[in-house]
Formats: sequence, structure tokens, C-alpha cells
Amino acid sequence: MSEFEERPAEPYTDQEALAEAALASDISDAVWDEDTGYVRRAVRRLHPADASDVLEQLDNETFSRAVEMLGAQLPTEVLIELRDEFREAAVEALPDDALLVVLEELDSDDATLILEDLEEGRREQLLAAMPEGDRATLEQGLAFDEETAGRLMQREFVAAPEFWTVGHTVDHARERGDDLPESFFEIYVIDPAFRLKGVVPLALIFRSRREMQLSELMEAPVVEVKAEMDQEEVAYLFQKYSLVSAPVIDDNGRLTGMITVDDMVDVIQEENTEDLLALSNVSAAGGTDSTWDTVKARAPWLGINLFTAFLASGVVAIFEGTIEAVVALAVLMPVVAALGGNAGSQALAVAVRAIAERELSGKAAGRAVRRELYTGIVNGTIFAIGVAAIAYLWFRDLELSGVIAVAMFATLVWACLTGILVPLGLKKVGADPAVASSVFVLTAVDIVGFLTFLGLATLVLLR
Repeated sequence: MSEFEERPAEPYTDQEALAEAALASDISDAVWDEDTGYVRRAVRRLHPADASDVLEQLDNETFSRAVEMLGAQLPTEVLIELRDEFREAAVEALPDDALLVVLEELDSDDATLILEDLEEGRREQLLAAMPEGDRATLEQGLAFDEETAGRLMQREFVAAPEFWTVGHTVDHARERGDDLPESFFEIYVIDPAFRLKGVVPLALIFRSRREMQLSELMEAPVVEVKAEMDQEEVAYLFQKYSLVSAPVIDDNGRLTGMITVDDMVDVIQEENTEDLLALSNVSAAGGTDSTWDTVKARAPWLGINLFTAFLASGVVAIFEGTIEAVVALAVLMPVVAALGGNAGSQALAVAVRAIAERELSGKAAGRAVRRELYTGIVNGTIFAIGVAAIAYLWFRDLELSGVIAVAMFATLVWACLTGILVPLGLKKVGADPAVASSVFVLTAVDIVGFLTFLGLATLVLLR
């Protein structure tokens, strides 16, 4: 066990954040002073997660120089802990001989992650320099589509035939030594064709007598993950069944690898972050992203919103004469739009989360729609009364107060229904609700809100 793994992690504090910033500044100075010894010692004395946080505080040029200085002495655990954009920059800065050392030390799933960051030519060059067995293993992983179980799984696992005893299995594991996976939680029981028969938790191995056969101890696997399964589906299975690991099988039921919970934690966080950003139609702005990268990611969606905003403005333009006759309408219009937009966003956020958690299928979808309808009715009633009272105190016009009350009620009911029906509809046609819903929901709420408010005002106030 390395020195940084001996100390348990403690709660993160503001004081530690300041200490990290100070250490990052010291490392930056050492990099430009070419003090390789200090940089190496500073990185190695930290837990890999903390070391990666410190390195990510360096500017791009200093970060690349630090990685070049460390070379093969950059701990592989630190490299894996870096965020995607920093890991890619680090891999680009490392020389080939250092990368070969890294790839040899890592489990196959982490090694595949590193190879993904490389340009194809360099990747092929490194694979050609590796031992034949290791190269074949990594090439098999890279053959699977990105964001699938096949890319995530590691091919190092412990398997044994069902006629083996506990003692035989333990002795075999000891003989393998360093060839064992870094972390594993189950022994996989297989038949002569390498088809999965069952699993035996390590805890059960430790509690059982040496002479007991694995066939007496094995349990049916809770889930069997197909190599082509999407990583989001795998993450859902880990969450649903509280798994710490799961076997991966091919189309013939043969055991090909395993996925462990540490990989799934990363996937769950990535998927949740992706959905959260998608709701606002933006992508993450990484530490290495330039202003132009951020503009390119956001500008297209702003262009779409510009178009939809003019749709809503077109509705307002239809009632230009009404607004000129009753100036108070221009004052109250933003209230209808703001409350309606917020109500739609609330319903949308809840719906997208529920869809991601597989909670809106079958009859559950109908119940959710009814819940949002009733929520819209109750909130609509409450805020219709409140807005009408404020409008009356402000303008002393009972008819105007009645118009905005009805418009507010209708808008909030519509917003709640739209917030759930739009993502459900997009899911039904195969689109990603997180990405596309917000534009449709907010535009629909604005159009209906303005149309209801100004239409009623035209009928009631200008009759």
C-alpha cells in the first residue's frame, strides 16, 4: 500500500482549500524553477484525488510542464483521478515510454480509458509496443462502442469451476498474486465453456470451510450485464440493486469481464451532470476550455431560443392595439411569463429526473400527469388570487384584476402539464428529454400565457 493510501480521507474544509491553493502556487514556482524533486514529492505525498485537485489548479502551460517533468514518475492513480480534459492534456504531454509504464500498471478498464484519449496513430504505436496478450485485451475493449459496458469492464477477474473447493480457490488466488484485480468482491463460478453459473461473495468464502465446494455456496447473479449495454442502463442496475460489482457476459453467456462500483459512481455523476447541463442547453466548461469553446457550445442553443422568443413576440404583436389602449397590460405581462416559466421549469426538472430514474413508465406516467395537473390547479388558484389582489391595489381596476387572475390560473395549469407531457412525448419518439425539453416547454408556456392574458384583455377590457 502506498503512502497516500494509508491515511483515511477527512471532510474537506475551506482551510484545506486554501492550503491546496498555496501548494498549487508552490508547485507552479517549482515547475518553472525546474525543481523536479519538489514537484514529485509534493504530488506523491498526497492522496491521488487530492493531488489531482492541486494539479488542476495550475494553468494549462504549467500543468503540461509539470506532467512532462514527472514523466513515468507521475503516479498512475493521480492520472486516473484527473478530470477528462486534464487527463487528456496529461496523456498528450507524457512521452511514449512513460505511457507504456502507465498502461502496464493499470487494470484493463482504466488502461482503455487512457487509450481513448490518444490520437489513433499514437494509440496504434503504443499497442504495437505492448506484450501480445495485453494488446489483445485492450483492443477487445476498444472494439466496443463508447459509453457501453464493454468499454467500462475490466477483464481481470477471478473465476473458478463449480467443483473447486474453497481451499482450492483461495490457494489459486494466492498463486496468482499480482495478476489479481486490484479490487474484486466475488468469485465467478463457470462451466467448462466459460459460461457463468453463479457467484460466490468473498465474505462467504472467508466464512466457509476449506473443503466446501463452490457449487454449494454459489448464488445466482443478481444481474448479468451484456457487453453492449449502455452505461446509463448499467448505472441504473447498480443503483436499483445496490451492487458493488456485476459480471459482464457476451451473447453466448460466456463471462468476459466485470464492472465494479467505483466505475459506476463516475458514470452516475457524469450522467447526472450531463442531464443537469442539458436542461439549460449548455455543456460543461472544463478547466482547459477556451472562451471560443464555450461560445461554440452555447451559441447554437441561444440561436434556437432567439427564434422561439420571436414566436412569443409575434403573439404579443397581434395584440399591439390592446396594449396601446391599456398600458397596464405591458406592466403585468412579465408577471404572467415569469411565473408560468418557473412553474414549467419546476415540472420539467422533476419529470426529467424521474425519467432518468425509470420512474415514469406504465401507470406511473399517468399518475405523474394527474399529479402535475392537480398541482397546477392548486398553485394556479393560489397565485391567481394573489396576483389579482396586487393588480387591483396597483391599478384599481376590477376587470383587469379578473383578467390576470384567469390568465394566471390557465398559464400555471398549462405550464405544469407541458412540463411533464413534453419530456414524456420526446422520450416516446426516442429523443433525449433532458436536451430538447426546455426549449419546447418555455416557448409553449410563453405563447399560451401571452395569448390567454392579452386575448382575455381584448375581449373583456375593449368590448
